[in-house]
Amino acid sequence: MAVVVSIDAGTTGVRSFALNEKGEQLAISYREFTQQYPHPGWVEHDPNEIWNSVQFTLSELNNTIEEPIAAIGITNQRETAVAWSRISGEPLCNAIVWQDLRTSARCEQLLELGYLDQVRRTTGLLVNPYFTATKIEWLLDNKVVEKNSDLAFGTIDSWLLWKLTDGSTHATDVTNASRTLLYDIRENRWSSELCELFGVPESSLPEVLPSSGRFGSTADTSAIGAGIPISGIAGDQQSALFGQACLEPGMTKNTYGTGSFVLMNAGTHCPEPAEGLVTTVAWDLGDGPTYALEGSVFVTGAAIQWLRDGLGIISHASEIGDLALSVPDNGGVFFVPAFAGLGSPWWDPRARGTIIGLTGGTGRGHLARAVIEAIAFQTRDVVEAMSQAAGTPIKEMRVDGGASVMDLLLQIQADQLGVRVARPVVTETTAQGAAMLAGLAEGFWSQTEEIKSAWRLEKAFDPQDDRSAWDEQHLNWLRAVQRSKKWVD
Repeated sequence: MAVVVSIDAGTTGVRSFALNEKGEQLAISYREFTQQYPHPGWVEHDPNEIWNSVQFTLSELNNTIEEPIAAIGITNQRETAVAWSRISGEPLCNAIVWQDLRTSARCEQLLELGYLDQVRRTTGLLVNPYFTATKIEWLLDNKVVEKNSDLAFGTIDSWLLWKLTDGSTHATDVTNASRTLLYDIRENRWSSELCELFGVPESSLPEVLPSSGRFGSTADTSAIGAGIPISGIAGDQQSALFGQACLEPGMTKNTYGTGSFVLMNAGTHCPEPAEGLVTTVAWDLGDGPTYALEGSVFVTGAAIQWLRDGLGIISHASEIGDLALSVPDNGGVFFVPAFAGLGSPWWDPRARGTIIGLTGGTGRGHLARAVIEAIAFQTRDVVEAMSQAAGTPIKEMRVDGGASVMDLLLQIQADQLGVRVARPVVTETTAQGAAMLAGLAEGFWSQTEEIKSAWRLEKAFDPQDDRSAWDEQHLNWLRAVQRSKKWVD
């Protein structure tokens, strides 16, 4: 029996998986890479370190599995900008990560100049430093890279595809292209108007292909060997939506990762812009795009990491649940983790992290609980905006990602939303989705019905009947959000 390998190149590390035809995980390898903060608000990654992490995990995986590999899928942190040389195949600088805020002033300038409507109409996105175009523009304007025929730009998927094929393929998929502020999601092409606005030469950008289909094959320089088809690529959140089998319009998922990202399948008709949300391409299986409404929360799991690495309150992320359960409530403490500004539905890059309600009796448990509750509060804010835009409340939210293993979080989430929260047996649905996109392209799975049948419920969390206490807590949370937004004029 063959397997499909999925490379999940996230924000803090790389996972490589081997999955069988039932969508079951047979083997996994993981490696973290370095987070670089050269200036306040700046976040960078070394593209070679990410590539070396991919090579390490693929090599370890290859030594574990005995089955032949039918295909490879790639899923990745989105919006991160990478620049490299076509000749040498080496990066020209560090990658600028999606969390990076260095282009905040430029985004405000573009808003003042009235470009929001054009950007919204063309890309479905907002003018915000979160997205890729202003990062590329910054690299060019600051002479970090030079415009010439040697220059290649891409997101992490494009960089890894280039390396896996030893420089023979410069391409991306439609989901990653739709996150750049340079792609027309209705015309399905790079926008020459927006490329001109941001000063990005179209010749430096990758070819845009469907999410499921043959991108290329591995070269003998890859740790997994030569000749394996690379046949599925999707940005991490779209990949998770597919892996969660949210294949019908209205189905919704939330991934609790470094940030949290709520996506709702919006069908094959591109929806009009919605307040507080972005419209994005969910996937293209070769017959045209499926769209999604998305709400992006920038900091959730990263806040747990901050408790561990920044404050030393916990020594391992898995400790936060027990620590939060050591107290009956948050003790009046509310935490707004706006380390990278606020995402949906606020979209305020100048907001800053805020903790309010501290007293002499505040302890480690209260801070831990406030962090967990902040994840649920932020998700509720997004879902309420999404339900309003769609004109109907969601009926269920499927969840995945690292923090989804925490029963306390999911029960709080259900109580905040007032709907069932469903956790599948396989919570690494980001990797699963990319594998399934690749497997569909190569006939490993023959139809999407097999994707639906691979999704299995592990545990459901139903809301309490009386939500009045949680509604009051949410109002206090909104007051804390207003404090964080007023921190920087």
